[in-house]
Amino acid sequence: MTIRTTPPRMPDARVRVRVRVRDMTVDDCEAVAKVRVRSWQAAYAGLMPQSHLDAMDIAEDARRRRGFFAEGNTVVNVVAERPGAGVIGWACYGPYRENDRRTARGELYAIYVTPEQIGTGAGRALMTEILNRAAADGFPDLVLWVLKENAPARRFYERAGFLPDGAEEPFEVDGVLVPELRYVRALRPPASAAG
Repeated sequence: MTIRTTPPRMPDARVRVRVRVRDMTVDDCEAVAKVRVRSWQAAYAGLMPQSHLDAMDIAEDARRRRGFFAEGNTVVNVVAERPGAGVIGWACYGPYRENDRRTARGELYAIYVTPEQIGTGAGRALMTEILNRAAADGFPDLVLWVLKENAPARRFYERAGFLPDGAEEPFEVDGVLVPELRYVRALRPPASAAG
């Protein structure tokens, strides 16, 4: 008789641990810069020029973020953090920009989590917070732009209720045109406002 044993299951490095989403502060600029740069370098490899990704600088990105905070603009920034890991994600939204003017629509400008946190629920926690806040701010819908070839991001947005609306625009990165698609999701007013 042969007895088969199963080796003990190793815990998944991406095990789901509680995520806390909170307002970003100026003290988070360095951590957010790390999230953004590392996320771009991982997610956009092969989708945009590697020279651009390699040249991204965390210190410069953090300096720009501190400048945005000093301006006191209308962009809402939130971060996701986990106990022991610190800031692992960042998202921001504000009025939709069309032809250098702001409209009544909302726009998700950015949502990123560090590469090792993909699939752990951090992105969903950020998205839930953004959707709730944008609805509470009175935006009728939320628009975002995603790289056409970024299939994982497109699946993430579609699972969150966003759909492409047919608009497509390229943007230039180091002399290369990178096509983006526009996605849209209608927002429901908060329960207290709807009743």
